Amino acid sequence: MKTVRVRAKVIQDDSGVYSEIPVLISESNEILKPLMDYALKLKRDGKSHSTINNYIKATQLLIEYMTANTSGFESPGNLFEIFSSRLYTGTINEEGLDPSGLYWLPCSKQVARLHINALSRLTDWMVEEYNLNSINPMVEADSVTQRLNYAAWFRKNQYDFLGHIKDKQINSTSRNARRVQGKRSLGKQKQEAIEFPEHYFESFYIDGLGGAKDLRVAIRDQLILLLLHGGGLRESEALHLWIEDVLIDPFDSDNVKVRIYHPEDGKAPNGWRGRSGKTTRAAYLKEKYALSPRNELIGKKRVGWKARVTDSKDEYIEVHWFPTIFGKVFAKLWQDYIRLLISVDRHHPYAFVSFHHSHLGNPYTLNAFHDSYHRGLKRIGLNPSKPDGLSPHSHRHSYGRRLRRAGVQEIVIKKCLHHASIESQAVYTTPTSIEITADLNDATERLMLSKEDSKQNNNLSWNALMRHGFDDIDPSGLFTGKNPRLGINNESN
Repeated sequence: MKTVRVRAKVIQDDSGVYSEIPVLISESNEILKPLMDYALKLKRDGKSHSTINNYIKATQLLIEYMTANTSGFESPGNLFEIFSSRLYTGTINEEGLDPSGLYWLPCSKQVARLHINALSRLTDWMVEEYNLNSINPMVEADSVTQRLNYAAWFRKNQYDFLGHIKDKQINSTSRNARRVQGKRSLGKQKQEAIEFPEHYFESFYIDGLGGAKDLRVAIRDQLILLLLHGGGLRESEALHLWIEDVLIDPFDSDNVKVRIYHPEDGKAPNGWRGRSGKTTRAAYLKEKYALSPRNELIGKKRVGWKARVTDSKDEYIEVHWFPTIFGKVFAKLWQDYIRLLISVDRHHPYAFVSFHHSHLGNPYTLNAFHDSYHRGLKRIGLNPSKPDGLSPHSHRHSYGRRLRRAGVQEIVIKKCLHHASIESQAVYTTPTSIEITADLNDATERLMLSKEDSKQNNNLSWNALMRHGFDDIDPSGLFTGKNPRLGINNESN
C-alpha cells in the first residue's frame, strides 16, 4: 500500500473550527485514521510541527516496508525488529540490488532511533485505544541498560526540586527497556556555536540588507537583523513582534524597550479585553481579525515559538541590547519604518510585513526573510553557509559569545538568552576551535620558556625523539634510530 502525505483541515465538531495537521492517505483515498487521531493528540499536547512530522514520516516508512515485504515474518514484533535493522543498513545488497524495490540508503543512528521511538510511542497508544498487541513491548533490561537508564533518569531529574518524591519510580524506570531500542548515538561534547563573523557585520548591515532597492525592505530587514545580532532573538521570535510591543525606554529616551509576547498566551495590547473577558493574544487575534496565532499555522505562514520561559506574568520576553548602542540604532530606524508602514493596509497586528506587490501588507514569512537575507549576503560577495556562521541563527550565537567574552556572569547570560536552564547556554560558552588553538599555542610557549623545564627542553627536537623509544615498532631501524637505513631523519619531515 502506497501512501501520500498531505495537509488536512480536520473538523471535529459543529463549531467549524479546524485543526490543520499532516496526514497519510492510502491508494484508495482513505485517511489512516489512527495516525490522524494520534497527530491530533500530539497537537493538543503542544508538540511541535517537526515532532508531528517525524511521527508521520516514521509511519510512512513502516507502511512502505510492510508493503514491499509481505512474507517471512513470524510476528508483528519480528517484522518491527527487521524493519529497525533496515533503517540502519538500508535495503540495497552487496551487489547493488534490492528485490523489494525500496532502495533505502542507511539512516544515521540518530535518525533511525528517532523513528523507532516514534513508532514505539504510536503503537503504545494504539494498544490502549484499539486493544492491539504492541510491536515493541517493554522487557526486562540487562544490567548495562539498567545502569544507562538510571543515569538518564538521574540526569533528567537532578535539577527537579521535587525529585526526592520520585524515588519509588526509579527501579521500575531503570529495570525495563524496549525489546527494540535502536543503536545508541555517539556521545558528543558540547558543540561550539558558530557565530556570524563580526568583521562582516557592518558591511552586511549597510550594504547587504541595506542595499535593497526598496527602502522599506531595507529598513525592515535591518530592524530584524538588529533584533537578532544586538538583542539575541531567534528569527522566529522577531517575526512575532507587534507594533505595540516597542516602547520608549523610561530610563533613556534615545533607546527602546522591545517585548516579544507569547503568540497565544501573551497579554493583548492596550488593556484589551474580549467579549468573554479573555485578555490573551490568541483571543485578540480571533475576535478582531479572525486569525489564529502564527505558531498554530502550518506551511509557509507558520512561525514557531521555542522559548520555554518568559520574563513577566504578561508572558513576554524582553530584548536586552548588548552593547546598548544597538538599541539606539533600532530606535532611530523604527521611527523611519513606522512612517513608511502607515501607507500600507494591514489586516493584522504584526509589525513586519511583505512589501512585494502580490503580498503587500501580509505578515512577513520566514521563507521570505531567508530569501532576503541570502540576497543581502550575495550583495557583499558572500554565500549562505551555516558552517561558516552565515545564517540568521548565527547572530544569536554572536550575541551569546559577545556576552561571554565581555565577562558577563552566566546567570545574566541565561536571562539575556531567555533559557530555561543555565546548561542550555553551554553551547555559547564552549571555547571555539580558534580559541582552543590559541590557548594551546600560548601554553606551549609558556612550557618551553619556563625555567623549571628549560633543562629538559634544551634538546627537545624531533631528531632527539626519533633516536629513542621506537624499538617496538621499528626493530630493524629502517626509519628511526641514530642511523636509519631508509630515508633522512630531520626536523623537516
